[in-house]
Amino acid sequence: MAERPDPAKKAFIAARHLARKQAVQALYQWALTGDDMGEVITQFKAAPDFARVDGEYFTDLLRGVAEEAERLDRTIHSVSERDPRLIDPVELGILRLAVYELTHRPDVPPKVVVNEAVNLAKTFGAEGSYRFVNSVLDRLLKQAPSPALG
Repeated sequence: MAERPDPAKKAFIAARHLARKQAVQALYQWALTGDDMGEVITQFKAAPDFARVDGEYFTDLLRGVAEEAERLDRTIHSVSERDPRLIDPVELGILRLAVYELTHRPDVPPKVVVNEAVNLAKTFGAEGSYRFVNSVLDRLLKQAPSPALG
């Protein structure tokens, strides 16, 4: 007989998923407006439906991506045939988010990061963009499978 999933663990996973989902939308807003990331974070946290989001994780992801965007872009470019400046802003946000998690969040298994990124690309990206996201992350993990990616 299979064990029932722990409700606390399910809530934790759901809150992290929502944090990533909100983070992709915030990164898109940041890319288009050029607003200060602190202001973008404040705007998203003020939304009524933010209560179910892991706010600490959301903030860590966004501050980390904003601080390390150039390094994240170099990492993405090292395994992609596309210059990050030419990647759709939604796809680039998803890739930056995933590369940040892979390099700075050893508590999150790489398989989870890739799965979440692919699902976010299916939700927010152009048709078929999930294939590009999966391909880039797969190449990155094959190139440097360590938690800090080399």
